[in-house]
Amino acid sequence: MGFMDGIRARKAIMSHQKGHPEAAKPEYERLYESGFVSAAYMLPYAVILLREGGEENYLKVKEILKKAEKAPDMRPDRRQELLMDYAVAQYKLGETDKALSLLEASHRKSPCGITYQALGFLYIEAGDKEKALSYNLEALDYDDEDPVVLDNLGQTYYRLLGDKEKAKAYFDKAIEIKDNQIDTLYFLSRYDLDAGDKQAALEKLREAAKGRFSPLNYATKEMVEKEITALEG
Repeated sequence: MGFMDGIRARKAIMSHQKGHPEAAKPEYERLYESGFVSAAYMLPYAVILLREGGEENYLKVKEILKKAEKAPDMRPDRRQELLMDYAVAQYKLGETDKALSLLEASHRKSPCGITYQALGFLYIEAGDKEKALSYNLEALDYDDEDPVVLDNLGQTYYRLLGDKEKAKAYFDKAIEIKDNQIDTLYFLSRYDLDAGDKQAALEKLREAAKGRFSPLNYATKEMVEKEITALEG
């Protein structure tokens, strides 16, 4: 361990940043199994596992991040990312209350856009109507041009409050800012289907299917692809 491990880690990180996580992952695994502790590669390694999904990967993420917490290159910004990813793993393992508590503590200490995005979504997932609405409105005050925050408000009105008309205004604004946002495309396709416009819905779903799905997407890749197949049939 040491100098050569650092070089290998940098090469893997560069490959990952260039859009080749499949090439970076085996090197991350080798570095981790060798006992090399560095937040620089452990955090992106955790992100790959989160995106791949599955209980085994989520448990592995928690293990990796606990070790990364003591890494000599841990910085405040990396710690923020670590807490976020750890909370996401908890949520995907069904530990929603623990994930909420962790993110709430982080938010109290240092509010930021990424926390507003994730915590706003988890309040929706928890089905807490009042908390979801008040928090996502607070997030909108923090940044009214954040497409994830706008989508979270859309989902709050659509999923929890049953106000599709109000929800659509937020989805429309979100898609203007980020035209390939997966969840926004998915929910806007619901309006197309309600209007009987299968073709418009298909176009949105096909665009959504091209995206990089994350553990904090309401619409999963499988869900979107299944709907596309059904509409094409």
